[in-house]
Amino acid sequence: MVHSGYVKVATRQRCCWVDITDEVQRLVTQAGITAGICTVTCLHTTAAMTINENADPDVATDFFGKLASMVPRDPSFRHCEGNSDSHIKASLVGLHVQVGIENARLVLGTWQSIYFCEFDGPRSRRCLVTILGECDADSHSSAAGTVNH
Repeated sequence: MVHSGYVKVATRQRCCWVDITDEVQRLVTQAGITAGICTVTCLHTTAAMTINENADPDVATDFFGKLASMVPRDPSFRHCEGNSDSHIKASLVGLHVQVGIENARLVLGTWQSIYFCEFDGPRSRRCLVTILGECDADSHSSAAGTVNH
């Protein structure tokens, strides 16, 4: 079965990440999928998705600091909106992540979370969550079917 839904993300800074793991897990639970794959796709050209450490906030500081040094804001960029650095960072990080599902749970390591990466905020954003897998009979009959968009 295939299910899909959206996660809304409100960012508060130009560059930041937002942990959306709980929202993605909620969609997996609603779908009733017990084994499969979950793909989370960023629907924006100046944002990205990653899986990274959730325990030490210095990881985010290092992550965004290194990206800023690799791709600084540059007035010589030709794109008229002034956010070319954001487009480049989004392309480098990537627009989606995939996570396995076992026993109706996302399979992530102890310190891993799914992060929406903002490079041109603050903004209101969305991610598409696509869930592909098998349902057991009990969870399927109690699930709402396809998650509402």
